[in-house]
Amino acid sequence: MPRIAGVNIPDNKRIEIALTYIYGIGRSLSNKILNQAKIEPSVRAGKLSSEEVNRLRDIVEKGYKIEGELRREKMMNIKRLKDIGCYRGVRHIKGLPVRGQRTKTNTRTVRGNVRKTMGSGRKKAAEKT
Repeated sequence: MPRIAGVNIPDNKRIEIALTYIYGIGRSLSNKILNQAKIEPSVRAGKLSSEEVNRLRDIVEKGYKIEGELRREKMMNIKRLKDIGCYRGVRHIKGLPVRGQRTKTNTRTVRGNVRKTMGSGRKKAAEKT
């Protein structure tokens, strides 16, 4: 199992897909990295030589923000919005959609599946008497 940026890459997947297991790398960035490293995207991750894995590791770790560094930057951006008290920051604080989505319906995932009306929600199992 090749290890890149502190993440174990699955052996049985194509390297193009396996690189996307690293936080911050999607399909397009994965293909760009493979072009830089001159590696065929259809090769399985387990079949890579140690030289190819080292090339990939160098390109990924030196050229891109990934994993912890990217998560930290993302958290700091949200914290900045909260601190300055802008509209987006207030929405983050309240746990509501930030990007202008409607809230009358369709925000269950952001609000944590809160059901506010009487009839909506799961029915409780009938109790035994």
